[in-house]
Amino acid sequence: MIKLNVNGTVHSVDAVGETPLLWVIRDNLAMTGTKYGCGIAQCGACSVMIDGVVTRSCVTPLESVAGKAITTIEAIEHDPVGQRVVAAWVRHQVPQCGYCQSGQVMAATSLLKATPHPNDEDINAAMTNLCRCGTYTTIRAAVRDVAGAAA
Repeated sequence: MIKLNVNGTVHSVDAVGETPLLWVIRDNLAMTGTKYGCGIAQCGACSVMIDGVVTRSCVTPLESVAGKAITTIEAIEHDPVGQRVVAAWVRHQVPQCGYCQSGQVMAATSLLKATPHPNDEDINAAMTNLCRCGTYTTIRAAVRDVAGAAA
């Protein structure tokens, strides 16, 4: 049994330590907001925050996150920055198909918690998740909106 702190709740999970965190979140804990995209940490659909740092859960072994604070999209609005990010996503109507958006929100929240007033270089470096619909312009506008609101 591995103990995980997910969204402030400790769960005892019966899984092999090498199991990717993504599958434990989705299959064992039934939290399906975190998506499977590529399985090789390239697309970012599986992004969660571990101790506040955005992490690709599809390649993160379960055993490496025992005892750490894991935040998924299901709890992002309990974080004041996450709440502002979600509000900006709605205001700017960022999602089209929406598949990548939970990972995008996690990446933006992690960025804005670490760097409340990011410049374009900071945004480019942090927002590397892929969006098949190409909503990058509205994603950037939403991130800038939150950064400006934090001023």
